[in-house]
Amino acid sequence: MTVADIPFASFIGVNSCEEGLSLDYNDHLQNHVKTIHASAQFTLAETKSGLYLIELFPELEGEVISLLRDATIKYKKPAVQKIFAYATISDEVIEKFNMQFQNKGRGSITVKIQIKDINNVLCSESEFNWFVQKR
Repeated sequence: MTVADIPFASFIGVNSCEEGLSLDYNDHLQNHVKTIHASAQFTLAETKSGLYLIELFPELEGEVISLLRDATIKYKKPAVQKIFAYATISDEVIEKFNMQFQNKGRGSITVKIQIKDINNVLCSESEFNWFVQKR
C-alpha cells in the first residue's frame, strides 16, 4: 500500500518523498492564521503511522485489519512551509507486539510521529495507538 491508495491523504496532498511522507505548504491547507491547518498535520502523521506499520510488518499486509484506537498530538510550532513525517517504534514495543500477535492473533502497537518542517523545526509530536487483528 502507498499513500496514493489512501483517498483522503491523496485528496489533501500527502506525498511520498525521499524522507517518507510530506505535505506542501499551500493555500488550501491554511487555517485562519495562514499556517498549515492542524487537521492536515494530523492527517500526515496518521497516514505515516499506518504506512510505517506496513513497512515494519510487510508480511501482515492483506492478512490483518488495523484500526486506529486513539491518538494524541501536541502542536509545538506553526507550520509555515513544507512538512515531513518521521515515525519511530522502539524495539521493545515491536517485540511486545510480536509476542501478542503470535499468541493471540491480535495486538496493540503505538507509533510515535514527529512532524518537522523543511528546516528541521519540530512542528508537532504525536502517538497513534493501533489495534491489529488477523482477518
